[in-house]
Amino acid sequence: MDVFPLKLDKDSKVPKGSYMQVSVETTSTIERVLTISVPAARIEEKVSAEVAKTAKTVRIDGFRQGKVPVSVVKKRYGQGIRLEAVEQIMRDAYVEAVQKEDLQPAGMPSIEPKKMDEGADLEFVAKVEVYPTIELNDLSAITAERVLSEVTEADLATMLETLRKQNAEWNAVEREAADGDQVVIDFVGYLGEEAFEGGSAEAHKLVLGSGTMIPGFEDGVLGAKAGEERTISVTFPDDYQAENLKGKEASFKITVTEVAEQVLPELDDAFVEKFGLAEGTLDALRAEVRKNMERELSQAVKGKLKTGLFDSLVELNPIEVPQTVVDQEIDVLRKQAAQQFGGEGFDASQLPGELFQEEASKRAKLGLLISEIVKVNDIKVEDDRVRAFLEDMAQAYQEPQQVIDFYLKNKEQLSQVQSAVLEEQVIDKLLESAQVTEVTLGYEDAIKPNAPATVEVEEGEEA
Repeated sequence: MDVFPLKLDKDSKVPKGSYMQVSVETTSTIERVLTISVPAARIEEKVSAEVAKTAKTVRIDGFRQGKVPVSVVKKRYGQGIRLEAVEQIMRDAYVEAVQKEDLQPAGMPSIEPKKMDEGADLEFVAKVEVYPTIELNDLSAITAERVLSEVTEADLATMLETLRKQNAEWNAVEREAADGDQVVIDFVGYLGEEAFEGGSAEAHKLVLGSGTMIPGFEDGVLGAKAGEERTISVTFPDDYQAENLKGKEASFKITVTEVAEQVLPELDDAFVEKFGLAEGTLDALRAEVRKNMERELSQAVKGKLKTGLFDSLVELNPIEVPQTVVDQEIDVLRKQAAQQFGGEGFDASQLPGELFQEEASKRAKLGLLISEIVKVNDIKVEDDRVRAFLEDMAQAYQEPQQVIDFYLKNKEQLSQVQSAVLEEQVIDKLLESAQVTEVTLGYEDAIKPNAPATVEVEEGEEA
C-alpha cells in the first residue's frame, strides 16, 4: 500500500490495555522505523462502536432516525467506517508506541499499512525523524575573538560628512562630468545590433564613481557634457545575475541630459534643524550622532563575538539534524528574504529551498546545541535582564517608555525578547570557559559584517 503522512489529532489519546506489539529499528541517528501490530479485537471493538454510533444519527429511507438496524448500517457504510476506524487506531497506536519507547519525534511520521484484512491483526510501519541525542564536547575548546573598538573624533567627523552628503543638493553645471558628479542619462543597451531586455532607461540619475553600474560604464560617461551622445562598449562580468548576459560584450547608446555637481550644506543651525532635535545646536547633533554610533558599535561587537562563539560551538559538536527541523528554518529564511526583497506581495514559496539549505542546516544545529546547553546548565531567563534589554533597545526610539510598555503587554513580542536574553545567557555560559582573543579594530571595520581581524592582537588575553 502507499505511504502517506500521518496527521495526529491534537486530542489523540493513548488507549489503555491495548496489548499491541512494537518493534523499533534504528536506521540512523535521527530516524526510527516502528513496526506496530494491533490485535484484531481492538479494531473490531472500535468498528462496532462507530457503527452503533452511526446507526443513531444516520437517515435511511424506510427507517425512523435512531431506529436503523446495525446490520443495515454496516452493509451500507461499513467499509468507510472501518477505514476511518483503522486510521484513528493507527494514530492512537503510534502515539502510544512513541510514548512507550520514549522517542522524541521531530515531526510527523509517514505510515505504511502492511496488514489491514478484516478479522486479522492490524500491522503497519511508521517511519519518523527524531531529535538526536546530544553529548556536548568540552566547551573550553571553543575559540572566538572579542573586538575592541571606540568611536573617535575622526569617526564622528566622517559620519557628519556622510550626513552632509545625504542632505546634499545637486546644481546643474555647464562643464564636463567629473568623478563625484551626478549625471542624468538616457541609455539603450545592445548585444550586437539587438537591444536587450532590461538594458534601457530614461532620466536615470547616476553618481560617477559610485560603482553602481557594470565595470566600464561610468568611465564611459566621464568627461561628457549635457546634450552629448556617446556609444560605449563594455563586457558584463562572468558572475552577472542575468544568465544571458554573463561575460557578453555589449554596447550602450547614451544621451547625457544633465551634469550636476554636489553642493554640501554647511554644518550650521539650519542643517541641525533637519534632524528635529529639541536642542537645535551643532553640539547637540554631535552628541546624538555619537550616541547612535556607539550603540551601533556595541551591537556589532557583541554580534561578532556571538557569531564566533556559535560557529566554534557548531564546529566542535557535529550533529545530524532532522530534515523536518531544517525545513522549518528554511521557511523562516524564505519569509525573511521575501520581506527584504519582495515586500508583502511577494510569494515566499517561489524561492527554492535549496537556496537556504546550508544556512538553515547550520541554524538548526545551533538551535539544538543551544537548547542542550540551556537544559544541561538549567538556565532560566532572568527578568531583570529582560528589562535591561528592553530599556537598551528602546533608546533608539523617540518614546522609549512606549516601546517598553508595548513589549511588556504583548506576549508574542515579549517572548522574542526573552529568547534573545536567553541566548545572551548562553553566551555568558560559553565565555566562562571559551578561549577568547582580543583584537583591536577601527570603527568602520568593527561595524562591518565579518570584518577581518588584521590588526593588533592583545597577547595573553583569554577568558
